[in-house]
Amino acid sequence: MENQKLRKEISLTGALSTVMGTVIGAGVFFKAAAVVSHTQNAQLALLAWFVAGLLTICGGLTVAELATAIPKTGGAIQYIEVTYGKLPAFLLGWAQSIIYFPANIAALSIIFATQFIHLFHLSTVFLIPIALLTAISVTSINLLGTRVAAKVQTITLFIKLLPIAAIIIVGLLTPGQVTVSLVDLDLNTNSSWLAGFSGALLATLFAYDGWLNVGNVAGEMKQPEKDLPKAIVLGLGFVTLVYCFINFVFVKTLPVDAIAGNLNASSEVAMAIFGNSGGKIVTLGILISVYGALNGYTMTGIRVPYALALQNNFRFSQPLTKLSRRTYVPYWAALFQILIACAMIFVGSFDLLTDMLVFVMWFFSLLIFAAVFILRVKQPNLLRPYKVPFYPIVPLIAMLGGGFILVMTCLTQPLLVISGIGLTLLGIPVYYYGKKRC
Repeated sequence: MENQKLRKEISLTGALSTVMGTVIGAGVFFKAAAVVSHTQNAQLALLAWFVAGLLTICGGLTVAELATAIPKTGGAIQYIEVTYGKLPAFLLGWAQSIIYFPANIAALSIIFATQFIHLFHLSTVFLIPIALLTAISVTSINLLGTRVAAKVQTITLFIKLLPIAAIIIVGLLTPGQVTVSLVDLDLNTNSSWLAGFSGALLATLFAYDGWLNVGNVAGEMKQPEKDLPKAIVLGLGFVTLVYCFINFVFVKTLPVDAIAGNLNASSEVAMAIFGNSGGKIVTLGILISVYGALNGYTMTGIRVPYALALQNNFRFSQPLTKLSRRTYVPYWAALFQILIACAMIFVGSFDLLTDMLVFVMWFFSLLIFAAVFILRVKQPNLLRPYKVPFYPIVPLIAMLGGGFILVMTCLTQPLLVISGIGLTLLGIPVYYYGKKRC
């Protein structure tokens, strides 16, 4: 019945815009600080952005096979349930509800507040209050209804491309203050560069975040077997080029030590390129971009605990299913999400929160990559309108890259790993207690 409701109306152009609009967010402006801090090397930082792009493309091409074979609402949760069962699927939804979406909202609110303070020269004591007000304001907008939230998303989607284009075009044409060689990659003889590179790779993947959802439109595409791989390769390829170019502008405009750990680096680059007044205008565009990304995660995040609650999977699920009489928004689910996000704003930093959510989601991504192999064996007759090209090489690259990220994160950031895994595993007793109560 569900497949019959899906209208195949999306063309290649529509799929391309979906891919790019989903992936390009705030990370492009603010993850340079963490990437350069890990590598302490401009060339290695640019390599991290490029490799992350390749992994993202391989991951997208792999997930697309599942998306066309299982074109159901819920996307990744459905792929996990079909392959591994209801508990792992619930844990993914649980992780999205208590880590992924709240951490995104908290991290983006912190970065918005940081840029707001920098732009208007305010005291840092206002950081947390501004971050809290930002997160709450976006949730309030979403409580006004999906139509209002969607309008905000449309406007900010267009605006966020303007500062990116301006920085890349003008930055490439402007003589740089720093000489950057793209040929000589000096790794020294110290093996610590590998740990630094893995940390940089984890940081860049936040900027590519959203690729897991690119296959969700498969059931509504006119020719998914032809257009979906094109949309993924062209769309994510374009995103990779944009990220590499804008970060090249960053490292040729500011020295490495001025970028490392500096969340205001994008604003400083803009001011160095466009002057004080022009830089402030670009920074304002960046602020609007962050606000739009925040709105997107809030709008989609609210629906996850609501969808889980509809399945009666936990004790307090009933209130989360309630919709506003006027706007039909799950307001208790929205309150649930914003309370967790506000708590994270108090206890976390931008990089800590984003690293945690990337680690947790890549763990589930590995399960999804493996699902392609499992389902080809368990369900060989499953209708697959699209099959991942160069199988099994492409999914193996995605798995090896994801495995490298997870292993190195375990070795270099064990507390982050314990926190992420611990919060995810809390879903197990919640799941079984909910089943017992049913």
